[in-house]
Amino acid sequence: MAQKPSIPKGTRDFNALEVAKRSYIMNMIKEQFELYGFQPIETPSFENSETLMGKYGDEGDRLIFKILNSGDFLKNIPFDEIEEELLENLEGFESKDDDKYSYSDNVDELKKAMRKYVRDTYLTEKALRYDLTVPFARYVVQHQNEIEFPFKRYQIQPVWRADRPQKGRFREFYQCDADVVGSTSLFQEVEFVQLYDAVFTALDLKGVTIKINNRKILSGIAEVIGAQDKLIDFTVALDKLDKIGEEKVKEEMRGKGISEDGISKLQPLFSFRGDFRTQVERLKSILNTSEVGLKGIEELEFIDAAISKLGLKTANLQLDVTLARGLNYYTGAIFEVAAPDGVKMGSIGGGGRYDDLTSIFGKPDTSGVGISFGLDRIYLVLEELNLFPETIADATKVLFINFGEKEALTCLEAVTKLREHGVKAELYPDDAKMKKQMTHANRRNIPYVVLVGEEELNSGMYTLKYMKTGEQQKLKFEELLSSLK
Repeated sequence: MAQKPSIPKGTRDFNALEVAKRSYIMNMIKEQFELYGFQPIETPSFENSETLMGKYGDEGDRLIFKILNSGDFLKNIPFDEIEEELLENLEGFESKDDDKYSYSDNVDELKKAMRKYVRDTYLTEKALRYDLTVPFARYVVQHQNEIEFPFKRYQIQPVWRADRPQKGRFREFYQCDADVVGSTSLFQEVEFVQLYDAVFTALDLKGVTIKINNRKILSGIAEVIGAQDKLIDFTVALDKLDKIGEEKVKEEMRGKGISEDGISKLQPLFSFRGDFRTQVERLKSILNTSEVGLKGIEELEFIDAAISKLGLKTANLQLDVTLARGLNYYTGAIFEVAAPDGVKMGSIGGGGRYDDLTSIFGKPDTSGVGISFGLDRIYLVLEELNLFPETIADATKVLFINFGEKEALTCLEAVTKLREHGVKAELYPDDAKMKKQMTHANRRNIPYVVLVGEEELNSGMYTLKYMKTGEQQKLKFEELLSSLK
């Protein structure tokens, strides 16, 4: 029985039109990246597991695709040694009274540790990249002696995540990243706001909202409410405010051990409204006792003042104190881009400032800031709003009809000359019935066909037919070229 063809969940095939539309988005992004001085690099599709693991938090680690080692790796696993080590570690745990752990508890813990050891050492030493940021940090450290700092790089490559597929979320997708490392200047953040605005304006996607927050502000709020040790728990809950509402957020915070007094101090955040400067003034009153929080406000004020002076073309800059993405590595500004009002879609871009990401690879004090564009979600938004140019699907412009070997050779000569002048032209390869060849042109939306029969061969002319109207005219080659350019 023949196997039914299929692809893994969370992956996709792309037809010619879809590829053209995706290329259109990537080319627009690439054009702006280079206009802003970013240089392209590429990193491998997979990295050593140790490069990726532990960089994205527990949830991120679970979503990393690990690659099974090739070859007969099972014969290299010293099961006898592992069993012996397991038994040695069990000595003294035969009675529950001998230790706080029971015998069975200890066995479970050791088995878990052994499984991880065997998996990481013998089964999966490599993994598909989860994002472009950590591989970039690895690249910077590995090539630091070749790089001129500050280093501005962009990268447009696929990444993989073992996530649950849903609208706008896939297991294989492209990221389009731009980063600057080696500078602490806040003018970099200002330029990234401008870059977001420039890309979405170029795509004619007007009215996106560039949301901004600062990790220092979140740290300051945690300090004020006495929850410094629960920063991640508190911010993860706060980040869900627009999704689950105020009461559910408070309930989650209580569940994470945040006190009622602390939650009551957060009350103003649940109803934060007003323009950028109004929100900043309210934050100052909340964070007036937090040095780190006030530093975050100072950084936001700098960015806002610069953008107010420079102006944005079509995007809006908005302060969002509940924005809390990337807290495992962002240390300053945090960005997230929302689609225009009326379009139901998750974030279509995001990023932030990281002061110590490269320290995980042994290079401290290398500050960086970067942003990413969500290609697949941007595609869905442009499709929903019908913003792709009509000409994006332009492929072959003219098809030469094949009437036989002699005629086909003459046609191929003309096709070759047209291609030299940049006209997308092709010859139907087979001497098939004319109706079949015309149908082929229609189905592929080829606007013109050329007929070269015995009469055209004798006269040196070409019959050009416009498929939309059926209009025909006999032309010399120079006239044919002029009509098709």
